[in-house]
Amino acid sequence: MAASVSTNTLTSHLPHLDYAGDVPPQNGEPAKTRVDSIDLLRGIVMVIMMLDHTRDFIHNAVFQFDPLDPTRTNPALFFTRWITHFCAPTFVFLAGTGIYLQFARGKNKSTLTRFLITRGLWLIFLEFSLVRLGAFFNIEVKLLMMMQVIWAIGFSMIVMAALIHLPLKVITAFGLLMIAFHNLLDKFQIPRAFGNPTLGVWGKLWLILHQQGLFFIDGFPSPAVLVLYPLIPWVGVMAVGYAFGSIYRKATAQRKRLLFIIGLASILLFIVIRGINVYGDPQPWQSQTRGFFYTVLSFLNTAKYPPSLLYLLMTLGPSILALSLFEAGNVSPPSGLRKFFVTFGRVPLFFYLLQWPTAHLISLILHYSFGKPVWWLFKTPMDWNNIGRDMGFNLVVVYISWITGVLLLYPLCKWFAGVKQKRRDWWLSYL
Repeated sequence: MAASVSTNTLTSHLPHLDYAGDVPPQNGEPAKTRVDSIDLLRGIVMVIMMLDHTRDFIHNAVFQFDPLDPTRTNPALFFTRWITHFCAPTFVFLAGTGIYLQFARGKNKSTLTRFLITRGLWLIFLEFSLVRLGAFFNIEVKLLMMMQVIWAIGFSMIVMAALIHLPLKVITAFGLLMIAFHNLLDKFQIPRAFGNPTLGVWGKLWLILHQQGLFFIDGFPSPAVLVLYPLIPWVGVMAVGYAFGSIYRKATAQRKRLLFIIGLASILLFIVIRGINVYGDPQPWQSQTRGFFYTVLSFLNTAKYPPSLLYLLMTLGPSILALSLFEAGNVSPPSGLRKFFVTFGRVPLFFYLLQWPTAHLISLILHYSFGKPVWWLFKTPMDWNNIGRDMGFNLVVVYISWITGVLLLYPLCKWFAGVKQKRRDWWLSYL
């Protein structure tokens, strides 16, 4: 994590807005029943997200090397990190879908526009306050702001407040073009993106738009801003998710078939473009001396910051395919394991805000109990350079801690989901 902020920081995180999977029937009347397949997918990826945050706080190799580096990693560690790649794209994509479903259920565009702007600003505020506090347990101004997934969702929602007034075809084209061609911008890179004290206004703007990095607000040693989620192409992902929501106006059988086709086509497109190895990701795959299996890992190691075309095809394809499979289990109310994940999916922001301090606190208790250093758990990444190799635990402890954290949060999320189901207070839509 210290060696490579772009791949090893507390980053794969996410929630998204609390829009339900309520589906309007063909006649355009607002739906009365809730289809839980969207909540189920969202809940699954949110639980997976907490695994990555738990690993960030607890694993003993976090500060040593990138878990996705095929020359150094092992299969268990690689896939522990790789599976969490599905989280952010799915959250942002389904956030767009949720916006469309709000409109389809009868909310007029003027009301929806106001909501998107206020909700977007609220998410940005939470990113720079509660999320940051939960991640670092301090309020130092040295690192004033971290722009993670909540920031990207919030800003994208503000953009969507304008885009929803355009024809659906235009919104679709906007999103697809941004996703497909933004990698043409990869050749424009700012040197020393992490902490260049002379970076000007345009350079800072470029980091916010399309290059991960850190900049000082008014030159060193003024407070710094860490950009982990540049906005391009996340805005496009949300726009495509919005257009995707129109599929939920179709009959169940037709919808399921379309979901299957789109998901499978995206996966096949990923395999073909990645195999050609010319465009779609800034880091080409390479044959590995460690053997064919590690070459496959190199093939799967696509860029997340910002998310490349291939990264998005690799993650959104299976997610959409999963939505098709989940359609068969839509029952009301959900039960068993499905109910467990749906509960998290119905209170995404609530869960997201709680899982940061939960994972952090579990790490603090473990490190303190076993006599390991805890000072870094109260610091930001700017002070992590001197962390030694005596921190952290093996991957088994990571998984036990993750499961413990999820189980601890389930009763709270179940309670809050019940509150939201019974009450319609305006402020509940902001949590």
